[in-house]
Amino acid sequence: MNDVIDVSKFNQIIFFTGAGMSAESGVPTYRGEGGIWDEYKWENYACQNAFERDPKGVLAFHELRRIEALKCTPHRGHQYISRLQQCYNHIWIVTQNIDGMHQRAGSENIIELHGSLWRIRCDQEGKIMEDLKQGSYRAQECNCGTWLRPDIIWFQDMLNDKVVSKANDIISSCDLFISIGTSGVVWPAAGYPKMAKDNGAYCIEINPEETELTYYFDKTIRLPASTGLRDLFGFEDEI
Repeated sequence: MNDVIDVSKFNQIIFFTGAGMSAESGVPTYRGEGGIWDEYKWENYACQNAFERDPKGVLAFHELRRIEALKCTPHRGHQYISRLQQCYNHIWIVTQNIDGMHQRAGSENIIELHGSLWRIRCDQEGKIMEDLKQGSYRAQECNCGTWLRPDIIWFQDMLNDKVVSKANDIISSCDLFISIGTSGVVWPAAGYPKMAKDNGAYCIEINPEETELTYYFDKTIRLPASTGLRDLFGFEDEI
């Protein structure tokens, strides 16, 4: 295969993105030195038990995360993927990120494994609502009187079965799988490169560092997301 990917030669392409994709935009990562959970205890802000103990405090924390996310903007890598999607309709994004950067860059066909900062839900009524207001939520309580919960997969939560099933379906049927900025330590997402490869996909990793998943990739690019995507698809201009 040539160094530059010809998108038209593939039937279904998956971009699988993790925290490293957003980190290039300045969005804080979650684990490791300088990560969110290095400063805050997830037990106090990112699990159902914390929400039941202190719903106002948990909602205030997530409003702060929304404010911080809006201070960041999609980088060239996000925009390269969006540009490819505008030209080809067989490209999907499966992301572990909850910050909405792909949507802000204009992308569609996005599966958010871990939910979104920009949705809120009422578990009593089973309603999920978009909440795109900057910073604070439009409301913190539902009309039924129940506290509204960020539609995010918190620690100790189970992933949404329908979301996982959809991700599994498109990954198992793709013929090009590109992993960007994911460490490969969170399951079931950590199993996706193997799933793609076992089903015959050509697998590429874009990550400055070697990961636990590197073994499964046919090609590795040790560059940041934007530079790696630029080189991989032959973009010559600066967006």
